[in-house]
Amino acid sequence: MRSAVIVFPASNCDRDAETALAAITGRAPHMVWHAEGTFPEVDLILLPGGFSYGDYLRAGAMAAHSPVMREVVARANRGVPVLGICNGFQILCEAGLLPGALMRNATLKFVGRDVHVRVETSQSLFTSRYATGAVARMPVAHGDGNYFADEATLDRLEERGQVAFRYCTADGAVAADANPNGARRNIAGIFNETKTVLGLMPHPERAADPLLGGTDGRAMFEGLAEALA
Repeated sequence: MRSAVIVFPASNCDRDAETALAAITGRAPHMVWHAEGTFPEVDLILLPGGFSYGDYLRAGAMAAHSPVMREVVARANRGVPVLGICNGFQILCEAGLLPGALMRNATLKFVGRDVHVRVETSQSLFTSRYATGAVARMPVAHGDGNYFADEATLDRLEERGQVAFRYCTADGAVAADANPNGARRNIAGIFNETKTVLGLMPHPERAADPLLGGTDGRAMFEGLAEALA
């Protein structure tokens, strides 16, 4: 599987993503600087976590207008899979590739800890190695992870099976006290309509090696490597 990691000023998880992709796919990804107008043909594009442009204006707002994003959007519209993690999720929303927006956490405080998420569907490139309803433990690290969309948009996401992950308890119950940021309907990640674009706030690349304290995120990359081989 050929992949590319887009690197923005102040990205801080690009090397984590690079390490996970190289270890699991056996092939190092292209590391593409945000100012590039194009990059090699790949099977997967990954927008990593971090605080691109220092989160000025809104998280991901400036990165969404970086030169490289024109190419990312064009390829996403052609069906090339795109994975946005944390700040990458914010950028995908700001670029119009996913609906809704990521707002300040309800507590107005940064949250950095492990959370549990329930896999809402196994029917995607990104979740094929998980069972529907499975619970995964992954870390979060964000101040703007509160997913918001209007009720009509939320209903469409539910009806079309576009909710990928929800914050939950360790036993899979979707509960308010399991929600680290106030996200509507406990949403931790969503797909586009064709399920070729996924944005999520938890970090699967930080849960892909036993040395990191857990491997629940590894299945995402294994599934992608299998599907896109």
